[in-house]
Amino acid sequence: MRHSLAIAIVMFSWWAFVVPTQLRCQSQPTERTWETLHRVLRDVPNTGNASAHVFLLGEPVSVRIPGGLDRKSVRQWRVADELGREHARGGITTDVPDQIIIGDLPVGWYRVALYDEAEHEIGWTTAAVLAKMVVPTPQDSPICVDSATAWFAKNDPAKQQRFASLAALAGVNWVRDRMSWREMQPAADQFASGTTYESAAKIQNASGLKVLQVHHDTPRWAMTPNGATGRFPDDLRHVYRFAKAMAVRYRGQVQAWEPWNEPNVATFGGHTMGEICSYQKAAYLGFKSGDPDVTVGWSVTTATPTEQQTDTILANESWSYFDTFNFHTYDWAHEYERLWAPVRRAACGKPIWITESDRGMKADPASPVHDLSADSRRLKAQYVTQSYVQSLYAGANRHFHFILGQYGEGETEFGLLRRDLTPRPGYVALATLGRILAGARCLGRLEQPGDPDMHVYAFRARPDGEAHDVLVAWVEKNVDWPARGLATAEWQLPAGLQCQRCLDYLGRDVVITDPVHLTSSPIYLVLPTGKCDQLPLARPEPAERRVETHCSLVLQCVMPRGTARNISELRWASEYEYSVDVNQPWRVPVVAYNFGSETVRGTIRFERLPAGCQAEPAEWTVEISPLERVELMSIVTCSKQELQQSEAHWVTLRGDFGTSGRPVLAFRFVGETGEK
Repeated sequence: MRHSLAIAIVMFSWWAFVVPTQLRCQSQPTERTWETLHRVLRDVPNTGNASAHVFLLGEPVSVRIPGGLDRKSVRQWRVADELGREHARGGITTDVPDQIIIGDLPVGWYRVALYDEAEHEIGWTTAAVLAKMVVPTPQDSPICVDSATAWFAKNDPAKQQRFASLAALAGVNWVRDRMSWREMQPAADQFASGTTYESAAKIQNASGLKVLQVHHDTPRWAMTPNGATGRFPDDLRHVYRFAKAMAVRYRGQVQAWEPWNEPNVATFGGHTMGEICSYQKAAYLGFKSGDPDVTVGWSVTTATPTEQQTDTILANESWSYFDTFNFHTYDWAHEYERLWAPVRRAACGKPIWITESDRGMKADPASPVHDLSADSRRLKAQYVTQSYVQSLYAGANRHFHFILGQYGEGETEFGLLRRDLTPRPGYVALATLGRILAGARCLGRLEQPGDPDMHVYAFRARPDGEAHDVLVAWVEKNVDWPARGLATAEWQLPAGLQCQRCLDYLGRDVVITDPVHLTSSPIYLVLPTGKCDQLPLARPEPAERRVETHCSLVLQCVMPRGTARNISELRWASEYEYSVDVNQPWRVPVVAYNFGSETVRGTIRFERLPAGCQAEPAEWTVEISPLERVELMSIVTCSKQELQQSEAHWVTLRGDFGTSGRPVLAFRFVGETGEK
């Protein structure tokens, strides 16, 4: 994601650089109610967004004729749903029509085909009709979306308003945005004013949306000579100061932050997990110094962490430096439960936020605007529902689909909207989730012995503001896109269930019989609250909460750039660790930071080294003033006979500063012999 904002420079922001106050210890888990920690004013949307062809039930539907089409040639139109079933048609008598008045349509998604006088299709557009919301979206609703509004609508408040309106109409609780550190702080003592980030945050908040913000770049001035601006700065004080400045500046407008986007992949730095942990601590302390109540997520990594990466997170006692454990997944939803065991362990019982998730699809090669084919549109909408449901079952507290607007990477397409912001069926699927699973909490999965392809999940939710139990059911094989959408099954309803209402994945009422004929199109069964308590439900358990141990001291290893290498290619991600030639002594540069308000004195020593390795010196006595750092160096010598080549080994350093804390630094390295 690249930005080119023309930056207006303002005066030096003193509040970002004053000596920090001592960070208060984070409240214990029972004292923080994460579901309602941040509250924003929100109303019930009373009109649709006609400019995007999104309407509320009862509003007359009208559509613009797409740009680039000869309007004089449009003589007829036809409205069909995602299955091609016709809902309306008509002719045009106006010489040069600007829009087509269709009238009333039921809830659903529609393709509006346009024909010339000879009845040849010459173009098409889309429209959606959503059920009216009865009450505002609950403050604890898990349904969220990645909108990247400041990115998609850069310096365009009118377009930002359209994105915010469409997100609010979908009934989402949070949106995820993007920021550039380079643009916000072009010099150490200069911040930009009047940026696209201000307007996006204000507009989204005014639309009743909570904002999660993230960046993945470093200003040139904050890097060492020849350093890459797509990596963390070596001096973590820059991170601390920027985080503090942003927390102060956007207090009440940006409710949550991710300190960096996907730092474990080469695109965004290719950092080791040990480096990520040190960076996370400095950023967390900075954000909390600026706003103790802001939510600070994990520096969101992509793909499920490996067991070794999770071990590193825990060895660095990182659980004390995030409020939510955030990560991205582009795996198939049916793999979530199995793959997320390390996620639940790394989260240490804290809320898990999936802040990007999808499966990309190839665009229709016949589409000049990289749109999806009819089959792909339908399958993607079904998958949107399936991924949210299976994510919440696997342990997610908030789930953000990637992405609201149309976005492509090569031949792969993402997005719930088309290029002109008109809806794809996936947008209507999101709006249905936002209504039916409003304020939802997953109760578990109803196992179907003998039929692993059948999926039935139970929730306690508040559709239309009323407490209900909700079952979401479908059948689908664990296959890739070309083979999806073909499975069917008969599902015998559990005895005693009283279904008060049944809707399909696009929010349309449907009639069911017993047994229920299931397809890949998910259905929602709305039940009286408490009815699911009688069902034998299974659900993965979260890890237990750990005692908070953070302090204002941070340790960092600053190995030369190029030392890290990718030791394991993962789907959608990478795993970087330091590579060391153990034939000769190697340097371990360590930096100790004091982000507190008082000078501290203590020791730092090697607590753990692999067998056959020795460090000299192995211990230091240091004194660190507030917002200062001390650089240390040790030489490590290893016996290659006692090391397994290309196998990761642990190094742990521990500080002891009495009542000021016992900071820890842990990282792994791969021992190379250099022999061929």
